[in-house]
Amino acid sequence: MKINNLGYLIKEGFHGIFLHGFMSFAAVCVTIACLLIVGSFSILAYNLDVMVDKLNQTSEIMVYVDSSLSDAEARSIGTRINQLDNVQKSVFVSREEALDNFVSDHNNNAAFNGVQAQDLRHRYVVTLEDNTLMKQTDSQLQQIPGVAKTNAAYELAEGFTTIQNVLNIASVALIAMLLVISLLIISNTIKLAMYDRKDEIAIMKMVGATNSFIRLPFVVEGFTLGMTGAILAFGLEWVLYDTLVERISSVDALRLFSFVPFTGELLIPMVATFGAAGLFVGIVGSWTSIRKFMDV
Repeated sequence: MKINNLGYLIKEGFHGIFLHGFMSFAAVCVTIACLLIVGSFSILAYNLDVMVDKLNQTSEIMVYVDSSLSDAEARSIGTRINQLDNVQKSVFVSREEALDNFVSDHNNNAAFNGVQAQDLRHRYVVTLEDNTLMKQTDSQLQQIPGVAKTNAAYELAEGFTTIQNVLNIASVALIAMLLVISLLIISNTIKLAMYDRKDEIAIMKMVGATNSFIRLPFVVEGFTLGMTGAILAFGLEWVLYDTLVERISSVDALRLFSFVPFTGELLIPMVATFGAAGLFVGIVGSWTSIRKFMDV
């Protein structure tokens, strides 16, 4: 294709946007709305996933050492514990430390004054790398010589894992649905434009114009609408996210929520996501919508 022909076709594509101004405006607005919902839900799901992952890391296994072992023997068990594949770290807590923590947690209640350190066991607080493997790791810990018993919150770890899985599935389903909606809107806009110009397309076909020559202006039109919606949606998403995080932080005195900064982990993935979505709904929407008009 010649350079001057390419310039003409691109020009015609931009001309089509303004020729059907209202529909083009509607397509951009709907694309912005869909991408904002997709982006907001994706960011929310990611932040919740990060929060759940942090909570998941608080799921620990308490390993109690046999009371008949000496202090040195109890401390030596830590080496065996740390050799397990799924163990991130283990912290030794002596009898004395356990008693101090116990009394402190109960506000130094006088009722515990008669409890002696010897009444308690040495223990290890074990943090895992992957809490989905908690049962297997707990079984391995119980097999270590010198371990009297363990205490692992399986239900809590499994609950966190279930929440993460549900969030991931819901995110994928909603994103796919909204992308299809945006795709249909762009496609219908291009179809209306082509319906108005079906006679022109027929004449171009009769004089020997190739399908690619006819398609390109509509592809340019769809691409422009999709990317315009994506750029505007990205800017709005950034502003809305930072505003919302600032508002929540100002009232969250206890710091219950920890949000990922937009300019940190989110910036590059969101640029890629919005750009790819705009490109997809624009080009694919326009390309698929003009196929039926090629058979004239």
